[in-house]
Amino acid sequence: MKSPGKSLKEALVCAQSEDRLTVGVYESAKIMTEDPDSVSFCVLATDEQFEWDIALQIHFTLIQSFCFDNDISIVRVSDMQHLADIVGDETEQLEDAHCVLITNPADGSWEDPALEKLHLFCEESRHLNNWVPEISLPER
Repeated sequence: MKSPGKSLKEALVCAQSEDRLTVGVYESAKIMTEDPDSVSFCVLATDEQFEWDIALQIHFTLIQSFCFDNDISIVRVSDMQHLADIVGDETEQLEDAHCVLITNPADGSWEDPALEKLHLFCEESRHLNNWVPEISLPER
């Protein structure tokens, strides 16, 4: 069985190719307020450099409670730069890959199998009272 990290990377790459990624805390918050039903999955990323960033922690808390209230699966990754490398492109330097959202396909078509695995992983984690499980992204 694929590791959650591999599934996450696949889901991000797939969503990006279909233009269903939102990157950035403010951009994500905007979509969550305007169209919460469109959000399928949320990834929060931090690393030691940002552990003491109080504003960011407050945003994370708000995003997490929003996800819980709206049944949106949510995970944490501890390597923001690696996440930025996956969801960014070479031309732009991503400063704010702290929050990445995957939205549903506009036409309501099938969901990506990698994303399905992630939803199951999150559901199993919640049964163990791990509400925001941490996933390690596979090596580059």
